[in-house]
Amino acid sequence: MDDRWLREALQVYGILDSSLGDEGELIALAEMAIGSGVTALQLRCKGWDGGRTYRLARELARRCASEGVLFIVNDRLDVALASGARGVHLGASDLPVEAARRVAGEDFVIGGTARTLERGLELQAAGASYLGCGAAFQSGTKEDTVVIGPHGIGVIARGVSIPCVAIGGIGEHNLERLRGSNVAGIAMCGALFRRDPGRMGDLCGAVRRTIEDGGGPVGG
Repeated sequence: MDDRWLREALQVYGILDSSLGDEGELIALAEMAIGSGVTALQLRCKGWDGGRTYRLARELARRCASEGVLFIVNDRLDVALASGARGVHLGASDLPVEAARRVAGEDFVIGGTARTLERGLELQAAGASYLGCGAAFQSGTKEDTVVIGPHGIGVIARGVSIPCVAIGGIGEHNLERLRGSNVAGIAMCGALFRRDPGRMGDLCGAVRRTIEDGGGPVGG
């Protein structure tokens, strides 16, 4: 897998959660995000059955592919492969990364979640393509998050060789604190889709600038 391509594809990482609306509303939000500059889009459908998730994923995979956006399905490797997605993101309670890699092959993007450098190194050795690291800040989307902060994310990102994406409670008000954390991308759900969707383009631009100007000291 081309490391440079993946790092660029992960820069502006939108998480489209099923709680944001029905299928039609989710497709409309995805279209807005694609048009606003997201480089990766993850579909997260907690509580949906496989068939329903597949049908939406198939449509989003088609739209993302036509615009050069990396499309990832959360949790469900079967749905990701069947729908034409480019990748899957696996949490601690999902299929192990090494098993997913055996099934999906070397060119499929597989993300894992890491809160510590030790876990990040384990996932890298298991075949993960990238890591989702966090939480960066307290999240309005997930109330039970463990916050490791920008410093903790930086420790992981500097200790592994695969790209890392910061996640958790990130918005325009705290992007500056992620400068220097060495992440390849920044993931957002609530800030991107729940607060004034008309400002998506501004937020995507701010994320790009944060990633490109990542050499300053880590805040927090």
